Amino acid sequence: MASRAQIVASIGPASGESALLEKMILAGMDVARINFSHGTHESNGGYIQAIREAAKRTGKKVPVVQDLAGPREQAGATHSFDARAAEITEKDLADLAFGISQKVDYIAQSFVGSADDVHALRDAIEKHGARIPIIAKIERQEALDRIIEIIAAADAIMVARGDLGLAVPIEDIPFIERDIIAKTKFANKPVITATQMLLSMKDNPEPTRAEVTDVEYAILLGSDAVMLSEETALGKYPLEAVAEMEKIVARAERAESFAVNLL
Repeated sequence: MASRAQIVASIGPASGESALLEKMILAGMDVARINFSHGTHESNGGYIQAIREAAKRTGKKVPVVQDLAGPREQAGATHSFDARAAEITEKDLADLAFGISQKVDYIAQSFVGSADDVHALRDAIEKHGARIPIIAKIERQEALDRIIEIIAAADAIMVARGDLGLAVPIEDIPFIERDIIAKTKFANKPVITATQMLLSMKDNPEPTRAEVTDVEYAILLGSDAVMLSEETALGKYPLEAVAEMEKIVARAERAESFAVNLL
């Protein structure tokens, strides 16, 4: 694991140009995520190519995370979880085959409910003769109930607070986040905290004070990475969002602990 919390930026229509991606990498973007709930293989493949071209120019390695849609019902910009659907849908299988052909570095699995879901995805990956690390996204009550077995089965964990906030009372999210991070760290596996970290920057060039506090809290809890979603994929200020996140990460890394010096 890296000694510094990594910045994962979601790439989409607002940030898919190679020249802008180069600036985002230089500003602090460490990992690029592509959400396969949206776009086509052609458009998402174009993002992957642009990321790699930009990374090559900077001389930096920028891993690509393919985020599979999972069993959801998508309706424009909104979606809902479809518990009746197979955990690995036909769309996921088609997207997975494409991602493997594009040599993605990680695969994020949405709406994981058990270790069996992770094992099923790993089997599907291996059928293509590939070995790609799996990031299990925790966003269902079933996942919380089986968190230990999911951590053991996956290569990394994502605290996906968006859909998780629809599954549990929103006031429980900080405590659930703390619990997942602690258990994942105990297992010596990486953990990513995601969703609405700097959401106001979708429309504004600066984050709110509450957002800065949220990101710092996630890092101080032990997050190995923090993720930007709409802020960089769809927002007006993708470069500024990365730059602000870099400043927050750097400040959090200078903090020794939660301890308060009263002397």
